Amino acid sequence: MEIGLIGLGKMGGNMRERLRRAGHTVIGYDRNHEIADVGSLTELVDAFTTSPKVVWVMVPAGDPTRETVKELGGLLSSGDVVVDGGNSRFTDDKINADHLAEKGIGYVDAGVSGGVWGLKNGYALMVGGSEEDIAKVKPFFEALKPEGDYGYVHAGPVGAGHFAKMVHNGIEYGMMQAYAEGYELLTAADVVQDVPGVLKSWQEGTVVRSWLLDLLVNALQEDPDLADIKGYVNDSGEGRWTIEEAINHAVPVPVLAAALFARFSSRQEDSPAMKAVAALRNQFGGHATTKVGQVATAADLGGPGDTIDS
Repeated sequence: MEIGLIGLGKMGGNMRERLRRAGHTVIGYDRNHEIADVGSLTELVDAFTTSPKVVWVMVPAGDPTRETVKELGGLLSSGDVVVDGGNSRFTDDKINADHLAEKGIGYVDAGVSGGVWGLKNGYALMVGGSEEDIAKVKPFFEALKPEGDYGYVHAGPVGAGHFAKMVHNGIEYGMMQAYAEGYELLTAADVVQDVPGVLKSWQEGTVVRSWLLDLLVNALQEDPDLADIKGYVNDSGEGRWTIEEAINHAVPVPVLAAALFARFSSRQEDSPAMKAVAALRNQFGGHATTKVGQVATAADLGGPGDTIDS
């Protein structure tokens, strides 16, 4: 079968290869013409020899996706389907679907997880849309998903796929933060002499084993002290959206929220909030403050034996 694929970056490029290995014809377009099969969206649509056409969009969320969907709306025909496989906010999906529906074009939102390992392992897919539109894309879902019974779900109507992926990524934030904090505590205690070895020992037989743990072990094998990595962590939006939806639905998510805020803290070389905390401790309890350029001593740090409020 034929499919158009827009966006051939780290994930899109590997998806094109996995689909081709499954026997599908992939017409790929990217702004980088060196890796593209065609030079424009018009050429992509014209290259199809069969209908209905399925065009899968893998470009950054927000305006790039919205504009691509609008352009496809002017090129495709009634009965065709557009799949948004990027990390769009689920509220964008109804807008995109309604725009395409005016021309009889279907719309499916697909939350895609698997990263750069997806070519080998397959991609977990959480999709939203009508049964009719899903059926037109199903052969490509089958090619992209991992082997076996799991890794694919028709989560519900339009928007359900990206909502599910949003929550997935929020959970990912929390899991990553837990591993990171455990790693830091292990490195802070002199009693543990082989921190990478401890983490590696957790990969089999423990309740905390996971793929994320495997990836952390891989990172420590490449750089045992993580010396080449700065502790600055961005967020791509899904974590924020997860917290916003938790607020909208009055669902407590303290772990996910703390993980998001920890990323914000990582971007502050000298946190204004922590300056205020240090100043307050000094004001009410006479606790020592560490001046700019000064190294904190053990006495400055205090401990659980302190009798003054901390």
